[in-house]
Amino acid sequence: MPRVIRLALLSLSLGTAAIGTSVLGQNSASTPLEQKTSRTLEATRKNPLALHALIERMPKGADLHMHLSGAIYAETFLRDAAADLLCVNLSKMKFEKNVGTSKGLPAQAVCAEGSVPAADAFKNQELYKSLIDTFSMRSFVPVSGRSGHDQFFDTFGRFGGVEKNHLGEWLDEVATRASAQNEQYLEIMETPSFSAAAKLGYQAGWPARPASARVTAEDDVTGTSPAELSKLRDQLLAAGLRDEVATDRREYADALADRNQIEHCGQPDAKAGCSVTIRFLYQILRSNSPQQVFAQTLLGFEVASADSNVVGLNFVQPEDDYMAMSEYRRQMRILDYLHSVYPKVHISLHAGELAPGLVPPEGLRFHIREAIDLGHAERIGHGVDVMYEDDPQALLKEMADRHIMAEINLTSNDGILGIEAPFHPLPDYLAAHVPVALSTDDEGVSRIDMTHEYTRAAMEYGLSYTELKTMVRTGLEHSFLAGDSLWQQNDRFTAVVAACAGQPIGADEPKGKCGEFLKNSDKASQQWQLEHRFHIFESTVQ
Repeated sequence: MPRVIRLALLSLSLGTAAIGTSVLGQNSASTPLEQKTSRTLEATRKNPLALHALIERMPKGADLHMHLSGAIYAETFLRDAAADLLCVNLSKMKFEKNVGTSKGLPAQAVCAEGSVPAADAFKNQELYKSLIDTFSMRSFVPVSGRSGHDQFFDTFGRFGGVEKNHLGEWLDEVATRASAQNEQYLEIMETPSFSAAAKLGYQAGWPARPASARVTAEDDVTGTSPAELSKLRDQLLAAGLRDEVATDRREYADALADRNQIEHCGQPDAKAGCSVTIRFLYQILRSNSPQQVFAQTLLGFEVASADSNVVGLNFVQPEDDYMAMSEYRRQMRILDYLHSVYPKVHISLHAGELAPGLVPPEGLRFHIREAIDLGHAERIGHGVDVMYEDDPQALLKEMADRHIMAEINLTSNDGILGIEAPFHPLPDYLAAHVPVALSTDDEGVSRIDMTHEYTRAAMEYGLSYTELKTMVRTGLEHSFLAGDSLWQQNDRFTAVVAACAGQPIGADEPKGKCGEFLKNSDKASQQWQLEHRFHIFESTVQ
C-alpha cells in the first residue's frame, strides 16, 4: 500500500471518533446478506487496514469524475517519456523535447544544456524520486507561498509533452486498476485535438463590448445573446469546424482499439481490464478567451452528437483562474445556447471547486446554481463551496428535486483546497437527499484509488455499508450511458422496472422481457451487472 494511503488511513482512524456515526444514521440492511456485510464492516471500522481490504473487494460501480492525464501515475509518464526520447529540464523538473538523437542504435535523446534524457531517471535514484514527487502530490507539504493547489495543478505542465500515442496504454492502466477494485464503468475526461477549431474561433473573433458600457469583467456577457451565438456558430460551421469532428472521433477510437489490443479483449486470454466499460467526456479548457472556448465547446457538442463513445462534455482547469472566474457567466450562457441546439448531449460541470480565501467571497455565491440553471449541468463536479452560495438550502433542495448528482472527490478536495471533515459539504448533500457518488478526480496525481476514497468516506463520515452501497448504485444511475434505468424511480433502489420484476435482481441469465430490456439499455445492463456483483460480494463476506 502506498505511503500516502497508509498515512491517510492512519489520520482517518485517529479522527473518526470526533466525527461520530453516519450523518444519516445507520440505514437498516434489507436482506440477510446485507445485514451480515453491514456487521462485518462495523466490526472492521476501527481497523483501517482491514476496512480497506474489505472495501477493495466491494463493488464500486462507476467512476464518473476522472481526468485521464491526472489518473496516470508518474512512473508511467517516466517510462513513456524515455520511450519518446524526451528530456528532463533539471531546473524546471519538467519534460521537454530533445534537440536531436544519437546516430547509434538504439537511439538516445540528445538534450539541451541543463537537461538530461528522461531515461537517465532509471539510472539515478535521486532524479527518479524527485520526478515522482514533482509529478504528483507524493511527499508534498505546503509551505509559505506554495499551496497544495499550486503543486497539484502545476504537475500537468511538468509531465506534459508525452506523445498521444500512449492513450491506449493509459486506458489500459486505469481499466486494470479499476478492475482490481471491482469497478465496472469509467467515464473519462479527455481533450482531443481542437487546434483547428480554436484557430477558426480566433478568425471569427468576438463581438466587442460597447465603449460606453461600464461593467466589470465578471459582468461582461457581450456576444451571448442567442442571435449572436447562432450567427457565430453558423460562421464556424461554414468555415469547416466539423472537419475536426472526424479527427477527434478517430483519436478516441484509436485509443480504445489500442487498449483492447493491449488487454487482448475478445480473445481467450483476455485480461481482467477488459471487463471495465469505458466512455469519454469531451473535456473543454475554460481558462481561455471566449472565442476559443465557444469554438471548442461547439466542437465538443458536435463530437458528442456523432460518437456513441463520447457520452457528454465537461469544462476543466482551475475554477479560480482569472479567465475561468471572469468568464464564468459568459461560459454558462454559451452552454445555455448550445444546449438549446444540442439538447441530447449530456453535461457535467466542475462547479464550486473553490474555498474561502481562494477567491473573494462573492466568487463563492453563484457558480453551482448557474452551472445548473444556465449550464444545464446534470451532475456537479466537486461542489465544495455549496454552503457559501446564496440561499444554499434552496440550492440543495433544487438539486435533490431535480436529481442533480454531486461528484464527490474527498482526497482531491483535501489536497487542492485544504477542505476535509468537518468542513466538507458531503454531510450537507446527504442530509438534503442530493444524489451523491464518490470519484477519484486525478488518482495518479493524488496517489490514491477508488478504494481509498470509499474507505475514507466510511471512516471520516461514519457511513454504513448500505449508505456506501447506495452511493455505488447512484453512480451508475447518473452515468451518461445510453438507455433507461433498471430502477422504477429516480434514485430509489427498491423496485426494478416492470420488465424485470419477479426475477432475482442480478441473476446470471435474465429471461424473457427482462433480457430484451437489458439488451436495449447499456445503463440497465450495467446496473444489473452491479447487482450481480453485490450478490457475489455479500455472499463471500465472512
